[in-house]
Amino acid sequence: MADSYRVRLQPSGLEYWVSAGDDLLSAASAAGIAVPMACCNGVCEICEARMLAGTAVNTRNQNTLAVASRLMLCRTRALADVELEITSVIAAGKNPPRKVLAKVLDARPLNHDIFRIELQLPRRRELSFHAGQYLAIHLDNAGPAFFSIASSPQQANIELNIQASPGWASGQIIVNALQVGAEVMVELPHGKACLAVIPKKPLLLIAAGTGFAQMKSLIEYLRSTDYNQPVILFWGVRQRQDLYLQSLAEQWAKDWPLFRFVPVVGDNEDNEWSGRHGQLAHAVLSADIDLSNVEVHASGSPTMVYTLMDALKDAGLPADVFFSDVLEYAPRP
Repeated sequence: MADSYRVRLQPSGLEYWVSAGDDLLSAASAAGIAVPMACCNGVCEICEARMLAGTAVNTRNQNTLAVASRLMLCRTRALADVELEITSVIAAGKNPPRKVLAKVLDARPLNHDIFRIELQLPRRRELSFHAGQYLAIHLDNAGPAFFSIASSPQQANIELNIQASPGWASGQIIVNALQVGAEVMVELPHGKACLAVIPKKPLLLIAAGTGFAQMKSLIEYLRSTDYNQPVILFWGVRQRQDLYLQSLAEQWAKDWPLFRFVPVVGDNEDNEWSGRHGQLAHAVLSADIDLSNVEVHASGSPTMVYTLMDALKDAGLPADVFFSDVLEYAPRP
């Protein structure tokens, strides 16, 4: 008997491997593929799929499942390579956004101008997104406001990190509207610079300011999978007090041997800061990183992202391994 089999999902085209003794749902989760589910024992029928090719067995009654059979991933074991139809699993950028009314469960400051917002979505398990995607908040008499999702797709609720500086009127309006118990219309998911499956290369994550939220989603997602490549996170801020979740990033570094955290403070006059000073791009380039074998995800202002991308390409980074939502919503002329 083969040690493992290939599982191909349609229409997404996503693929993963399953060991001979594992169920298809557990293997998909280990591979970082988010399949909607609720019970893990075949009762809820949310992880339903249809066999397009191959052979598998129902682990509950040991009946062999033939082509065109209806199955639940949580109680199915592959007997050969299989191809399945499961429309609830969609590749990155192909999941159509939906508007839902979310309830604010938590709203509290993380530092002097960053607020943590926790949202509860209705029918959460039927609404999927990929790590690194973002959502839009729709308030009355205002255009949509976009924010990275700071939580992993596996978490029940949605976390946002929203900046609302005293002089930023629009930020203050949004935070004031997101009080505990309030309901707000959100639209998700948005964004193609995300992880539909776990990467095959080491990751270089680069964030400026609240761009950390997107990286938090990626990291927490990867830690729940069997990803075993090195991850480096560079987080650039103007002043050290802007590192609003520094302790969390430092804890990741303690708990995850493959993870490295490099905070960068732009304030060169802060002599009490013993870490790196200066520009974020310079800090990344001065690090000992093999740019020929890495996948880059960047989040920040368009100026920062394009400056960083140009610098990394000049240093040898292939163009097709640099990912940022900026390339989509603020393309160069």
